[in-house]
Amino acid sequence: MAYGRVLRTCCGVLACGLLWTGCSDQQPQEPPESKGGGASSGAAPTGAQDPSPGPSRLDFRPDPAKAPRTEADARRLAEAAIAGPDLWGPGFVKRAPFLSAPGHWPVLDDDCVWQGGTRPAGVLYSLTSYSERPATGAKGPLRVAATITVHRDVKGADWEMADTLEEALRCPDQRLRDGERITHLMSLGSVYGTGNNLTSEDSIGEIGKYHNAAFDGPPQEYGWFQSRLGQVTVATVTKGAAGYTPGEINTSRVEAMVGMMNRLEKQLEGSE
Repeated sequence: MAYGRVLRTCCGVLACGLLWTGCSDQQPQEPPESKGGGASSGAAPTGAQDPSPGPSRLDFRPDPAKAPRTEADARRLAEAAIAGPDLWGPGFVKRAPFLSAPGHWPVLDDDCVWQGGTRPAGVLYSLTSYSERPATGAKGPLRVAATITVHRDVKGADWEMADTLEEALRCPDQRLRDGERITHLMSLGSVYGTGNNLTSEDSIGEIGKYHNAAFDGPPQEYGWFQSRLGQVTVATVTKGAAGYTPGEINTSRVEAMVGMMNRLEKQLEGSE
């Protein structure tokens, strides 16, 4: 599948698939630095997903010989696919540090606070990149992040997707770090063929309100969008800023997500 050809479909998943945002045919309307790869809480994959019927199989044929089996394999894959400023769009630059430290694995604790944790044995490698569009004029700094997590097998990746859904239900209000928090978080999952999801085997969208004590004004939109392709999960995080419309932010995260999924497919797909 050429993900560039389904960009508008992906926009529909991210913007329209979430019932609390709006969209049109022409333009999508509506932690730690990021929430992390998702801690394995033991919750089984659930059916909390949009039941709309659709195609039953993703047009993706992975080559088993290309599947990561070691941490070194997984690291190479993550580094090859992770989004940098080029995927987020014009005006974005790398933040410092640009990449997460080795072993980085945030965990949402019982008090709904994100803390540093230990990478689960079932995860081969996880990498997060941090970018931003610096403040200019009336626009504040638009901070974004991308995470790729490579599991040992598909089942592990599937559990991570289920855990992500559970976290929003358990903690609609979360503290990312000192001075940063999200509230009113809502989550919606769509397996392939439902909710206009035609780009991944499973997808999740979360929207909430982002509060930052360092900036004046009302809370901005917080977005966490995650997809799964085989044993790999890919997530984009956006922290809204003054002067940006939901449509502008959605366009950037769609570009980043589509770009990473396209890179992953090229790395994992077998020859025709």
